[in-house]
Amino acid sequence: MPHSHSHTQTQAVLNRLAKIKGHVEAIQKMVQAERSCPEVIVQIVAVRSALNKVAKILLKDHAEHCLVDAAEQGDFESELESFRKALDLII
Repeated sequence: MPHSHSHTQTQAVLNRLAKIKGHVEAIQKMVQAERSCPEVIVQIVAVRSALNKVAKILLKDHAEHCLVDAAEQGDFESELESFRKALDLII
């Protein structure tokens, strides 16, 4: 059962995701306008990089806050395993 955790980067993550959403919409328009494949791919790679940065922010926030909260609540091992699984997905 998930615990309530404190997150300090929620607004920063939401702001980045809004920018990524706009970027993806711009890519859609590029495809509709039949822009060159290399141009579209460059933009897709930029979105992928932006998503990776969001994931790193979330992992860092999780390590700094959620793991601490879990340790204080006596559920560190379970939360650490969850963190490891998330990390494995990224790398």
